[in-house]
Amino acid sequence: MTTTADNPLLDFSGLPRFADFAPEQVAPAIDELLTQARATLAQVTDPATPTTWDAFVEPLEDATERLGRAWGIVGHLNGVADTPPLREAYNANLPKVTQFWTELSQHEALFAKYRAYAASPEYAQLPAPRRRIVDNALRDFKLGGAELVSPARERFAEIQERQAALAQKFSENVLDATNAFELIVTDEAELDGLPPDAREAAQEAASAENKQGWKFTLQFPSYLPVMQYGTHRGLRERLYRAYSTRASREAAAPAGDAALALDNTPIIDELLALRAEEAKLLGYRNFAEVSLVPKMADSPEQVMQFLRDLARRARPFAKRDMAELRRFAAEQLALTDLQSWDQAFAGEKLKEARYAFSDQTVKQYFQLPRVLAGLFGVIERLFSVRIVADQTSTWHPDVTFHRVERDGQLIGQFYLDLYARASKRPGAWMDDARSRRRRHGSLQTPVAYLTCNFQPPVGGKPALLTHDDVTTLFHEFGHGLHHLLTRIDDLGVAGISGVEWDAVELPSQFMENFCWEWDIVHSMSAHIDTGEALPRELFDKMLAAKNFQAGLQTLRQIEFALFDMRLHAEYVPGAGHGVQALLDEVRREVAVTLLPPWNRFQNSFSHIFAGGYSAGYYSYKWAEVLSADAYAAFEEAMAKADASARVAETGRRFLDEILSVGGSRPAIDSFRAFRGRNPELDALLRHNGMVEASVAQPSDG
Repeated sequence: MTTTADNPLLDFSGLPRFADFAPEQVAPAIDELLTQARATLAQVTDPATPTTWDAFVEPLEDATERLGRAWGIVGHLNGVADTPPLREAYNANLPKVTQFWTELSQHEALFAKYRAYAASPEYAQLPAPRRRIVDNALRDFKLGGAELVSPARERFAEIQERQAALAQKFSENVLDATNAFELIVTDEAELDGLPPDAREAAQEAASAENKQGWKFTLQFPSYLPVMQYGTHRGLRERLYRAYSTRASREAAAPAGDAALALDNTPIIDELLALRAEEAKLLGYRNFAEVSLVPKMADSPEQVMQFLRDLARRARPFAKRDMAELRRFAAEQLALTDLQSWDQAFAGEKLKEARYAFSDQTVKQYFQLPRVLAGLFGVIERLFSVRIVADQTSTWHPDVTFHRVERDGQLIGQFYLDLYARASKRPGAWMDDARSRRRRHGSLQTPVAYLTCNFQPPVGGKPALLTHDDVTTLFHEFGHGLHHLLTRIDDLGVAGISGVEWDAVELPSQFMENFCWEWDIVHSMSAHIDTGEALPRELFDKMLAAKNFQAGLQTLRQIEFALFDMRLHAEYVPGAGHGVQALLDEVRREVAVTLLPPWNRFQNSFSHIFAGGYSAGYYSYKWAEVLSADAYAAFEEAMAKADASARVAETGRRFLDEILSVGGSRPAIDSFRAFRGRNPELDALLRHNGMVEASVAQPSDG
């Protein structure tokens, strides 16, 4: 038997031992943990084992938690420190892990045990969090195919394994296609308009490969400044075409067979066919219905009605935004045929003209260390905790580690991995390394991974963040707080576990609001050259511009969400109406401007094809209703004479009723406990500057 000393993936005594990890350790660790988990499964389902929490629920929870934590480390490293050996190890073991979870979800004896337990006197006496764990388990058994009989049971298992492999391949293709493209610019004239730090980063990237000139990639910190500030239209078009055709046969690079090998089109088609087949096996009309079973929303029709109602309210503002942009581009920039690769550039120029500032000007005030200190200060004041630096091994020198304390007691810890690099998948996310759990009087504190893809420091100076980056950081910390500040002691509903997917964005979007509070923004700003804090005059301009093109941005999110929901509710694989045709149809309904026919956004839409948001992307807008209404409680507190005390009390209630309870009760109950009523749409529309043409409409989500 492999020992914990030999293999860090088998050591659960503390934090992950990243410094000791090697890809060749994955297979032996996973094999051993699967063997242990299956042995435990056999033990707890033995008829002689009592049907009690201590005898069968907790031992199985122990075994599956160990497997989940070890595999979580492997999956995390695969996302942030991708190497060929690690990718090979991950893909080799993914089928085994998927197979086990499918076996578990279909295990007839275990399902019967849970049903018997739910009918027992002990269940009725359980604390509410444990009853919810049992209820969730029964629901998940049904969704996992436990009620199927052969051959449907075996086919369901095959579908799960194949979907896991396809989702992983989709993600790999996006990463590889992103990394495969590079553009070396040797004519400095093409860099006109680019900010100095973007030029410097491009020059450092070229120099690192002993190349002359400036290297641009599809990593967002390299791509976005060109699209926003580059005056050379040809450079913008080349980068836009490459970015919007990633992982498709239309890809600008890599060319030929290499591009075809990374094409996600057949993966999308197969995933949709498998999801449709899964739904039919489970007795649902479509996969969207399956996806919504554990969510707040009741049906695909309710979600689509919600999205279309929001689109109706946003559309007048979006049409106005687009008309203004086209007029400005034609009159001031000589762009009479505004194209997709011009919109970010023209939008930035229009914002500068209207509000007399640029994102680049604001960026000089947000040094990452200072922003982190400001963020930590907000969290400490609101939730009566203290965040301090901590030490442990990490997977990259840029990663930092911190602990959260209350009254000198450890509450949780988190890793911060904030810079973009080639071995790291794009985007920003929070994931759990370990969840809170109390067992036999001993408390296991939660640990989180917080990951972003900001531009690394250049020229020996601290990294600078755009205000959008600052907002992203606050957003991910909202997820982190949900995980770290839980007071629930049962694994299945502690932190983000067991929280409905369309409510899980509530804390993250809630935290974004503090990025628009003057006292907070002022305190965490310091100009990179002068040290001067952000001037009030500049902040007022930012505030005035806060809802700049909010109509367009809202419709863009609705377009993604409606495409996702219709794709999983209406699309029939192989019926001749292709995915692209459906996306085009959604755009004609929702968007106010159409994209180039060669745009293949869906081929890199990892959220729904590799990230757990299938038939769930609407969650961002759904939860934004909740988060805006929740933040309105703070706005109401700030408007009172005794604002400081009222804000502190509101923060305590948000902690008590939202963050600390995790998934131990339905999210709508948590919201009502905090707000005293059902959520309403008013605050979202007001926060987005879309109140002129709107009518407030109550909503349960």
